[in-house]
Amino acid sequence: MNHSPLLRLHPNDNVLVAKNAIALGEAIAEFDVRARAQIPAGHKIAARAIAAGEQVLKYDTVIGVASRDLEAGDYVHSHNLTLVDSYRDPGFCQDVRPVDFVPEAERATFLGFERAGGGVGTRNFIGLLSSVNCSATVIKRIAAHFTPERLAAYPNVDGVVAFAQTSGCGMSSPSEHFDVLRRTLAGYARHPNLAGVLIVGLGCERNQVNALVDSQGLTSGRLMRTLVMQDVGGTRHTIEAGIRAIEDMLPEANAAQRTRVSAAHLKIGLECGGSDGFSAITANPALGAAMDILVRHGGTAILSETPEIHGVEFMLTRRAITPEVGQKLLDRLAWWERYAAGQNAQFNGVVGHGNQAGGLANIFEKSLGSAMKGGTTPLRAVYEYAEPITEPGFVFMDSPGYDPVAATGQIASGAQLICFTTGRGSMFGSKPAPTIKLASNTPMFRRLEEDMDINCGVVIDGELSVPELGERIFAQILWHASGEPTKSELLGLGDHEFVPWHLGIVS
Repeated sequence: MNHSPLLRLHPNDNVLVAKNAIALGEAIAEFDVRARAQIPAGHKIAARAIAAGEQVLKYDTVIGVASRDLEAGDYVHSHNLTLVDSYRDPGFCQDVRPVDFVPEAERATFLGFERAGGGVGTRNFIGLLSSVNCSATVIKRIAAHFTPERLAAYPNVDGVVAFAQTSGCGMSSPSEHFDVLRRTLAGYARHPNLAGVLIVGLGCERNQVNALVDSQGLTSGRLMRTLVMQDVGGTRHTIEAGIRAIEDMLPEANAAQRTRVSAAHLKIGLECGGSDGFSAITANPALGAAMDILVRHGGTAILSETPEIHGVEFMLTRRAITPEVGQKLLDRLAWWERYAAGQNAQFNGVVGHGNQAGGLANIFEKSLGSAMKGGTTPLRAVYEYAEPITEPGFVFMDSPGYDPVAATGQIASGAQLICFTTGRGSMFGSKPAPTIKLASNTPMFRRLEEDMDINCGVVIDGELSVPELGERIFAQILWHASGEPTKSELLGLGDHEFVPWHLGIVS
């Protein structure tokens, strides 16, 4: 076990990472440095003298240049590290390696709900969707009627949940925003974690219910129904009609039974929030190792949060299966550059307070860890926000870095589970696809254990290697996919985290 308080992540690095807080004047003999400042845990210290303008390397990747001359032992952070954007060779397809697939007969399995359309659910909810903000209260009132006491007769139903949203009218239609909203609503309507769906509209909105259903290829039936408040007779009558519609769905939804199915059916959304200096050392690479296993078993890993690959996109384009796939990713980044122009946004280098406090100086350093969640297998496809994901393997879905918006898009694209890494301690949860939260460090895990599912700090603690932790994460994914509640589910999170992307700066 390495008992040094410092970590060298790559032989070429000129900075070291503090495993725990380093005191002013503390000498670390194995690296021949003496701290010239107090260094918080997860932050960086200069391994040697670094000249002003010289590139600073972490994981052998440029995270900026020194803004002044630095001496060995200096604290390296945003006060003396400048973000300098420059050309990065995309190297399309250079790092593509064939996947060693597990034979189908030997693939891991979980207990899931097989749906008539061919999808497999990890949960069995009934969902209500509002076509417009004007019907949001109504669907919440309908869902609130179905208390645990009223659902006790339907033990195979995980709940009745309302996905209220704040758009649908007062918007340009057609428009990109309009298309994104409809794709998102349709993605939830056809999601395999929903046994039944009721869509409720007002009647005069731009996002008309019938047009939504027709344009997205949804099929009305016993388990996919619609109501329009102005046609039904107003608020009270719509609530009553909605309750009757859900009551009619419940027996059929309750008849669904879990059966053993291949892990190839799993689509996992990959998220990170409140990242810190340990995220790129523990939680993100370990989740990437688990996704490599999932891909070998035929499953799908969905990386998103486009601003959070800015600066390290070459790590993905070099794994693209074709130049066209790699170029599509670059095209999305170019769109974001235009979209974020002039804004104090993450894409332009500014990371959040929690990221800064956790040791991340800028977006390049944060992106370095964020990209690791996707593992090492080939990038097979790039999708726009909330597009249905049909390609198995490692894929990318464009989204903001704002966690609820990104996770909503991934779920709309088909993710039945979300794996969420955090260093500062995110309290996120989601429905109908539950969230598994992975803590990057042991102190935070212990402090927030009620919210955290997996402690990835065991890597820093020397208890497990990254590959070993990846195996453990994969096993726990199968466990939760089979119905074991996550911590966020036990806390009742997910009713208010449905946040379709409004096309404004949200990251």
